[in-house]
Amino acid sequence: MAGNGQRRRPVVALYERIADAVHDGTYPPGSTLPSEPKLAGELGVSRPALREALLLLQEDGLLSVRRGVGRTVNDSPPRRGFEQLRALEDLLGPVRVRALLRSREEPTDFTTQHLLAPAGSELRFWESVLVGADLAVALSHEWAAPDDVLARLHPAFGEALSGEPAVSMLAVLTECSRAVALTAVSQVSATLLGRRRGEQLGRPADTPAVLVTQVVRVEGTPVLAAKHMLPTGAPALAVLQSP
Repeated sequence: MAGNGQRRRPVVALYERIADAVHDGTYPPGSTLPSEPKLAGELGVSRPALREALLLLQEDGLLSVRRGVGRTVNDSPPRRGFEQLRALEDLLGPVRVRALLRSREEPTDFTTQHLLAPAGSELRFWESVLVGADLAVALSHEWAAPDDVLARLHPAFGEALSGEPAVSMLAVLTECSRAVALTAVSQVSATLLGRRRGEQLGRPADTPAVLVTQVVRVEGTPVLAAKHMLPTGAPALAVLQSP
């Protein structure tokens, strides 16, 4: 254990040096860091130690990796995450929502379980890609409860969905729920993109990803269920835990 700690200390010290340089304006928000060889030379450190420190800074939300550009300093600290019910595009922003599919479909095993949708019912289904400055950062599948459930519990949500605005379904729900109490539960798991999702996100099928399953309720009844797929390289999504 002591040996592991000794090996880690240079990386932690290097992490702090780069973080300090970000905070004091040496590397201002939006700026691009020097290449790894150049930065290692400037700091007088080995490239393996630098690479590990940069990875930690990326995980903690200070840096992002942009294809064809390199590592850049984020414009702001990591946003608060799923302890608040907010649309994914707000949490990962700045991104835009590109609609892939807006349709109605019969319940699947997923929607039967999470929306309690009876057989034979019809559910609105939205498939969207969230696109950042230079690449896709998330894929969302969202389903709304049957129309009769929405008419009883949240008619404004059902009416707003009919317009099919260029945002996520959750963004529609939160926007029209200022006088409606919403509760939600999200589960996070690790997975791989797979072939179809990889094609939609422009990444190999074996790319690691985080899968967020989300259910939003009104008066204890589910009105929205979603799957959000965030591949490696997506912006950090912070989750605050309270005692």
